Amino acid sequence: MTNKRNYLCLLLTQASGVKVTDEVISVFNDMKVRKAQANEDEKRKRKKAILFCLSKDLKNIVLDEGKEILLGDIGNTVTDPYQDFVKMLPPNDCRYALYDATYETKETKKEDLVFIFWAPESAPLKSKMIYASSKDAIKRKFEGIKHEWQVNGLEDLKERRTLAEKLGGSSIVTLEGAPL
Repeated sequence: MTNKRNYLCLLLTQASGVKVTDEVISVFNDMKVRKAQANEDEKRKRKKAILFCLSKDLKNIVLDEGKEILLGDIGNTVTDPYQDFVKMLPPNDCRYALYDATYETKETKKEDLVFIFWAPESAPLKSKMIYASSKDAIKRKFEGIKHEWQVNGLEDLKERRTLAEKLGGSSIVTLEGAPL
């Protein structure tokens, strides 16, 4: 038991020094700043959702290659951005994600970034501990995030109503154009 405890302490100590790469910070800033004067090509390249993971050496938080949805994909290769986002999440490992949610309340249409910590129960304990202890490193770089959501399984994500509750509760009438 002592060896296991020492191993977990070592993992936590290693993870506390995790750095967020400049590329991750740049993606966040691009998603955060919505340019009203953006041309159509720029709008199509804007990210709707993206996943981040730990590098193989566990020292950096990096982009999870190929795990993104662009606004230009919607209507072409992506019919339901929320469901496609859910399908991108690995069933047996942790990830961090940014999701640019578009929703309507009874009064207005809104867009908000949501920071998601995906830690499925089926993920290895080592992965859950490293990701949990590194979460603050990425959150500190993501200034201005209003919504944070820790998700521990697909059941938490299945209904888009759950995300709507995180965004504003019962005042939300649509999420990604679909009624709730």
